Amino acid sequence: MDLEKNMDLEKNTYLVETSSNLVQSHSHSPTDTHELSPGFDGKHDGIRLKKALKARHVSMIAIGGSLGTGLLIGTGSSLSLAGPGSILIAYAFVGLLVYIVMSCLGEMAAYIPLDGFTSYATRYADPALGFAVGYSYLFKYWIIVPNQLTAGALVIQYWIDRDKVNPGVWITVFLAAIVLINFLGVRFFGEIEFYISAIKILVMLGLILLLLILACGGGPHGDARGFKNWSNPGAFKEYSKAITGDKGRFVAFVSVFVLALFAYLGTELCGIVVSECKNPRKAVPKAIKLTMYRIIIFYLISIFLLGLVVPYDDKLLLNAKKAKTSAAASPFVVAIIKAGIPVLPSFMNACVLIFVFSAANSDLYVASRSLYGLAIDNKAPKIFAKTNKNGVPYWSMLMGILFALLAYMNVSSGSAQVFNYFVNCVSIFGLMSWISILIIYIRFDRAFRVQGVSKDALTYKSPFQPYSAWFALFFCCLIGLIKNFTAFLGDKFDYKSFITGYIGIPVYIISYVGYKLWNKTKLIPSEEVDLVSFKEPVDLEEEEGKLLDEERAAYIKAHGKDMKWYYEKIFGWIV
Repeated sequence: MDLEKNMDLEKNTYLVETSSNLVQSHSHSPTDTHELSPGFDGKHDGIRLKKALKARHVSMIAIGGSLGTGLLIGTGSSLSLAGPGSILIAYAFVGLLVYIVMSCLGEMAAYIPLDGFTSYATRYADPALGFAVGYSYLFKYWIIVPNQLTAGALVIQYWIDRDKVNPGVWITVFLAAIVLINFLGVRFFGEIEFYISAIKILVMLGLILLLLILACGGGPHGDARGFKNWSNPGAFKEYSKAITGDKGRFVAFVSVFVLALFAYLGTELCGIVVSECKNPRKAVPKAIKLTMYRIIIFYLISIFLLGLVVPYDDKLLLNAKKAKTSAAASPFVVAIIKAGIPVLPSFMNACVLIFVFSAANSDLYVASRSLYGLAIDNKAPKIFAKTNKNGVPYWSMLMGILFALLAYMNVSSGSAQVFNYFVNCVSIFGLMSWISILIIYIRFDRAFRVQGVSKDALTYKSPFQPYSAWFALFFCCLIGLIKNFTAFLGDKFDYKSFITGYIGIPVYIISYVGYKLWNKTKLIPSEEVDLVSFKEPVDLEEEEGKLLDEERAAYIKAHGKDMKWYYEKIFGWIV
């Protein structure tokens, strides 16, 4: 549309002028006591990342980031460990924490979208907190990319044994593909993730329907399980032969929280992509508001039905728990095999491969943007803030690629154990990022209250604040402390699991304290928190969006409903 093109031209001119003026005025302010990094730089022509993502991209990336192997495969370990009742409660509770974290993030991102969690922390809380959360989040994604590539190679081994084709071949293929997708720019990345996420949604909806049919006796064997598995062997499993009774059931229940945590990690991804999104005040609230529905449908309903179909003591489930990352390790495949459906296991392996590829693709994206955000915020060398004509921070991406090369350790089967420890590290680094988001939001919310700024005009307001943020913060900290308590329960102390499970906490604390002492930073007083800078360009973009919506409404009124209208009405709850 001509209107949209003219608006984009005017907006870009305004952004450059506004960002330059704001940076200059801020640099001469005698009251400046903290760093300010919203992704603008007067020396670099305004926004350096491309705002090429649309609302449908952000919405689908948000759901795609939360649908991964943690759900498709990890739920099997949870079910065999604690039983269907325990995992339903645990996943529901962690899902509630996720929703609170996402709503807090959504309010900040819709108000003024920044380049990452480090920028939010630097602006609203403390630059030292920005340093700590920035590097904790970066470490998580530097670690998880090679792990995803390794998982992809293991999935292929379901069809082709490693003795026939070296895993290094598949790692190379996957790595080349995700590098190409990321290097072509965020618009291309967004389109790829949009369609991959659509496939994920269809797979999960198909699995939910299949489990419902099997639970009602619609499978080849005609066995209507209903709630039989909740009675025998039971809904709550004892932890071990040594730890039994109510104590054993409670220990098993608590131990599931770390698996639930790992399954939900990645949900916060939309907080990273928002800096490259058009009209974030329209896109972000939509993505956040639908988070609860997606948690209920894709997590809780699928887990509930899985517990109806597969008992926690099933031999196939116990074998799946020991299997590698492939269809053989998925509890959904166990349900399919038990039902006597022959073709679906191989199809499910292909679905697992798509899930893994999507995860590797988005993880490399987040790794590059996380390092870029640190560089923009003066917490990493400026070279990592350089972008190409497609808006891709290529030096930051190169660092992510170098860490991805660790996946070639899988070529030697003896070193694959290292990745088990890497996975253990990922969940604690991810949890520290959630804790940081909640702390940042509490400071953000307090600044509004202290400065007397009303939130009534905000496009999106997080519900029940600040009480829900404090509630989520308490339980996230509690889960972090008890995360690997099972290391003490065996006959021998599992020090490797203990160290890798908790290493993120001292790394986070050392990063925070070290940066604070070195740079002598202070917690930003609520009355001095900047709630104004760079708000005008976002306000302008919001107004442009409203004009385009009005133009769209006028077009529909004049020409009638078109395919786009029906698409938005039918699939709007998902995308």
